[in-house]
Amino acid sequence: MNTTLTLELPVAGLPSAAAMSGNFADEARFLLALKLFEQGRISSGKAGRLCHMGRVEFLLTASRAGLPVVDMKGEELAQEFS
Repeated sequence: MNTTLTLELPVAGLPSAAAMSGNFADEARFLLALKLFEQGRISSGKAGRLCHMGRVEFLLTASRAGLPVVDMKGEELAQEFS
C-alpha cells in the first residue's frame, strides 16, 4: 500500500524559487527524512527511500549536513578502534 502526504505551504515567507538552489520539494523531503532519522523514528534506509536516495547516499549527505550518523557509546567506540 502506497500512501502520499501532501503539504500545503503558504508562499509568503518562503524563499523564491529563483533564490533557492535545487528543487524545494526535494530539499524539504530530505530535511524531513533527516529530522526523523535524527530523532530515531526511522532507519537510515527508510530515510533514504523517503528522499529518493540509497541508504549510503543518505548517510553521506546527512553527515555533510552536520548530523552525526554514528552514535557509539564508550565501550563500543573503544572496541571499534582496538
